[in-house]
Amino acid sequence: MDIMTGVGLVAGLIVISVMMIMGGDLHMFISEHAMIIIFGGSVSATMIRFPLSALLHGLPLGAKFAFTMSRLSAHDLVDELARIAEIARKQGPVGLEKVETDEPFLAKGIRYVADGYDLDFIRDNLERDRDNFLMHLDEGSKIYRAIGDCAPAFGMIGTLIGMVQMFANMTDPSKLGPFMATALLATLYGALVANLFCLPIADKLHGKLLDEETNRTLIIDGILMIRDSKSPTLVREMLLAYLPEKHRHAEGEPVPA
Repeated sequence: MDIMTGVGLVAGLIVISVMMIMGGDLHMFISEHAMIIIFGGSVSATMIRFPLSALLHGLPLGAKFAFTMSRLSAHDLVDELARIAEIARKQGPVGLEKVETDEPFLAKGIRYVADGYDLDFIRDNLERDRDNFLMHLDEGSKIYRAIGDCAPAFGMIGTLIGMVQMFANMTDPSKLGPFMATALLATLYGALVANLFCLPIADKLHGKLLDEETNRTLIIDGILMIRDSKSPTLVREMLLAYLPEKHRHAEGEPVPA
């Protein structure tokens, strides 16, 4: 689990709640009208921007990956692929049938090699799988960013609506306060939805997309080398090129100058 996403959200909510409590009652910051204009308007505008298929894939996938981490890091994948290459060298493709891994994408590649599929088939299927996954994850990032872009704008719209209602009822002083509160709360809700939730998640998903692209490309190259019967040492050295220089060496091992 990606603890930082949850910690950041909780910390932000605590800070905002404390500021609200210090200034009075929390109930004064609740407005059904402001919620309707922010959430209803943002969702409606997002539905116009994206097709239904993108929303159905992007929203849940984005929510899932914003709060989860990859099962294996890139360095762990290099070690895992080198270990698998060693098994394939000693026992042949049949020996891979008993290999277990926590990474589903890697498990699929191992199964292809164990079943004896040719190199082109493995490459085409794994690359298609990777590209489809990255496309859906990118859709998730764009959807959350779109909601984050819409929320402040609809907050302003809610503010304008509240001000129109307020000025239209200037003859009744008892209505001025509620209309002004609705106007200001719409802006507040829009800013919170955008800056505490949607835009940070969109940025988090973009970072996860880059990591997943690196990891899955690394897996594809490693599986293809294993299928081509490359030595474990060669597999490791080739895949280490995906890692930053400081991460290419085990802990305690000197890094070349």
